[in-house]
Amino acid sequence: MFFHLVLTTECNLQCKYCFGETLDDFDEDFSGLEIEYSLPKKANYGLKVLADFCGKDPNCVLTFYGGEPFLCTDEIKKIMDLVKSKHFMVQTNGLLLDKLDSNYVNRFHTILVSLDGDEALTDFYRGNGTFRKVVENLKMIIRNGFEGELIARMTVMEQTDIYKQVTWLLENSEFTFRSVHWQLNAGFWGSDYLRRDFKRWSEMIYSPGVARLARFWVDQMEKKGVVYKLYPLLGIANSLLSREKSLLRCGGGWVNYTIQTDGNIIPCPTMWGIKDYYLGHVRDANPLGLRKLFVKRPCTDCDVLEVCGGRCLYANITRRWKDEQYAAVCNTVRELIKAVDTELPRIKSLIKKGVVSQKNFEFIKYNGCEIIP
Repeated sequence: MFFHLVLTTECNLQCKYCFGETLDDFDEDFSGLEIEYSLPKKANYGLKVLADFCGKDPNCVLTFYGGEPFLCTDEIKKIMDLVKSKHFMVQTNGLLLDKLDSNYVNRFHTILVSLDGDEALTDFYRGNGTFRKVVENLKMIIRNGFEGELIARMTVMEQTDIYKQVTWLLENSEFTFRSVHWQLNAGFWGSDYLRRDFKRWSEMIYSPGVARLARFWVDQMEKKGVVYKLYPLLGIANSLLSREKSLLRCGGGWVNYTIQTDGNIIPCPTMWGIKDYYLGHVRDANPLGLRKLFVKRPCTDCDVLEVCGGRCLYANITRRWKDEQYAAVCNTVRELIKAVDTELPRIKSLIKKGVVSQKNFEFIKYNGCEIIP
C-alpha cells in the first residue's frame, strides 16, 4: 500500500491556488459532511505507532506530505531511521530541501517538487523569489548525489500555457526535468468557478495546448528515442498500449491512502478532516485491510471511465462545482485522452521499429502523479 504521511498542516508559502483560495472559500459548506477543522498542526500519534502500522505491510510506501513536510526535518530523519518502508517519497515546495542532510535526501526514491513552469509563472503563483531558491536547491541535491526520480509537479490555472510551460521545464538549459506532472486546479473549491474563466480557457487554450504537447512528446521519441515522463500522457498511453482498464488512477481510497496528523486514515490528502470518510487509525488499523472506496455517479455512467478512472474521489464526493460546471473539467479529460489516442499509431510504429520500447511507458504507479489532471 501507498500512504501519504501528513507531517504538518503548516506551510511556508501562501500560494494563490491554495492559501488564497482557502480564504475565498472559507464560508462554503460541504453538503452535510461532518468536517473536523481542529486537526493538530503536527503529527501526534508517535513513531512506534507508525512503525508498527507500516510493519504489517511488507510493501508499504511512505510519501512525506504537508503543508510543507520539510518544516519537520527532524521527524523525517527519525521516521527514515526507524520505520521500515519499501520506498520513501516526498512532495515538497522545494524551498527547504537544503535543510535535510544529503544522506537522507539521497534515500528518496522520488521527489515531487512544486514548480509551475518558468520563473515568472512560478513566482506569480507562489511568491517572488520562489523559483530561484527552488532551482538552487535542486542543483545542490544533484551535486550531492541524488539519483532518484525528480518530478516537476505543476498546478495549472488560467495563467498557464501548458505547452509553453511543460516544454520549458524539459528544455530550459539551466535546469531540465525528464519527469513532469500537472494538475488542474478545478473542482476543489466551492466558490471559485464564478470568478474564473475556466470553461473558455480550458476549451480555447488548455486542451489545444495538450494536443500540441502530445505531438511534441512523440516528436521527441522520433528524434531522440526518448520517452519523457509526462505523466498525464504517459499514464494514458501505457493503458492504451496494454489495453489496461483503470480504477481511480491516483489510487486514492483503494491502494493509496493518507495518514492525517492525528493518525486517522483517509482516502486522500484533499479529504482531510472529512470525518464521514475516516477509515481507521494507525494505532489499530491493518494497512492491508482498509475499506476501499470508489467513485460513484456521474463518473460510473461515463463512457471513458475505464481510461479516466474517475479523476478525483474528493470532487466526486463533495461536488464543489455544479454538474454543468464540472462538465468542463470532464471535457478536458476527454480531450487529453483524444490527444494521446491520436498519437497512438505513431507510438506503435516507433515501438515496432525499435526506436522506443513499450517498457519505456511503464512507471511506478501511485507515486503522487494522479495521471488525470
